[in-house]
This record gives sequence, structure tokens and C-alpha cells, in this order.
Amino acid sequence: MAQEPNAELRDFLRSRRARLTPGEAGLTVYGTRRVPGLRREEVAQLAGVSVDYYVRLERGRHLNVSESVLDALARALRLSDLERAHLFRVARPSRGRPRPFPPQRVRPGLRLMLDSLTEVPALVYGRRMDVLAANDLARALYTDFEALPAGERNLARLIFLDDHFRSLYPDWEDAARGVVASLRLYAGRHPHDPALAGLVGELSLRDVDFRHWWADHDVFQRTHGTKRYRHPVVGELVLGYEAFTPADDPEQTLGVGTADPGSPSAERLKLLAAWAASGTEAGRT
Repeated sequence: MAQEPNAELRDFLRSRRARLTPGEAGLTVYGTRRVPGLRREEVAQLAGVSVDYYVRLERGRHLNVSESVLDALARALRLSDLERAHLFRVARPSRGRPRPFPPQRVRPGLRLMLDSLTEVPALVYGRRMDVLAANDLARALYTDFEALPAGERNLARLIFLDDHFRSLYPDWEDAARGVVASLRLYAGRHPHDPALAGLVGELSLRDVDFRHWWADHDVFQRTHGTKRYRHPVVGELVLGYEAFTPADDPEQTLGVGTADPGSPSAERLKLLAAWAASGTEAGRT
């Protein structure tokens, strides 16, 4: 029985080819082009493979592509290190069948550390960006996750479907695109996760932006950076963030927000902590 084409490999290669211009790839352009991206024959030339081979590869027909060819494609398409790793994963997907993962748990020591961070917002999220635990200040900044039904404690779902989350981010599009790209990276690692398929299906049906950005096949791994918030109680916040992965569980991430000492955001975090301690419903007005 013939194997199904590798749709993830097909779509990822097409998306990377479409975003790279001939000038960026070091090619000379002659005449008028209908599309700004590279042609298939140009990618084949840059990677040192035949056009027929690349066409079959982009159709997802090669299931045993060599490491040397993947390396050549990564160079030809100017992939980042993260994109290169994603290419290798989608080119060599596991042969498993869809199966549910066991529930994730935050071990007591990590939860204790989370709760000890009283001056900064911190949370632990797991597969598919499910929120597994949050400290008081994170609940005050975002929402009271524990008050939500278990199936709704998901950052991707909240940022697209919850009005409070949409208003919380002045740069909502950047934040939402980052969430989609993080989910796409997870999909490359766990292509047979039925809960991911359900989440992507729901968000694709309910939000046109998610549907379009999911089709872009961008990948992103949150490590550190800066985010802006517009909180309904304390106003504008500019927070750095750091993401840490426990050595014994790469499927969990501890995310911690930070503010420069003495900055307006640091003072507003103190106000937010006082407001949370007052017993006001976290994250809502």
C-alpha cells in the first residue's frame, strides 16, 4: 500500500520557498516574475539537486531523504537553526498513530519555587501551551486560570478567543503570531497528538487570523524577550520574560516576567501585587 505524501514537509518547503526572494538567495533576476519567491528550479540549483528530485520532495513524495540533502536545502532556503531543526523533524516524521498523552503534572518542588516568586509573574505551561500552574501575580496579570474549565486553560485558545486577552496585549498581532508559531514548532515534534489536532481545528474554525497564520508554517521558540501589556487596573507594563525548561521534563516551560528595578513597570507590578492580595478577582474588572 502506497504511503501518503508528507504534507508537513510539502507545505513547509513551499512556505519557505515563497518567502525568499532571488536577491536574498544571491540569484540574478531576468525579466518579470509573477511571484516574489523562488521557483522550484532555483531551489534545486541552489541545493545541488535535480529539479525532478526537488519537485518530488516538495510534493512530500521522498520519505527517506538524506541528511546531506536536508542540509543543502536548509542552506539554499536560508533557514534559521530553529527552522533547520524543524525541517529535519518534518522530513522524518515518526510512524506512530494518534494517541492521547497522559496528563501533565507540575512536580511539588517546581510548584513551590513558582509560589516563592512573589514579586514577578510566573507560570508553567506544557504541551500545546496548556497552563499547568501560575503564581498569584501571573493570575492577576492574565486571569485566574484555575477558575477556568480545564480545557480552556490554554494560552493559544485564550489569546484568540478571550476578549480580555486580546485587550491585554497592545501588540496583539505579534503576540498571537508568536503563539501560532510556537504551536507549529510543537506540531513538528508531536505530529500525532490528537489534542493538538482538536485545538488547531477549533481555532481555525473560529478565528480567521489563526487560520491564515497557521498556513504560514512559521516556527518560534520562546526563550527571552520583552512584552507590553495594557492591564485594566494598573495600566501599561513593559516586562522582560525568561523561559526555562526543567531538565527532567522538556515538555514543560517556566515563564517568568521581569521589570527593571525602579522603572514605572516595576512600580505597577507592586500595585498589581497589592491589588491581587486585596482579594479582587484576578485579571478582571
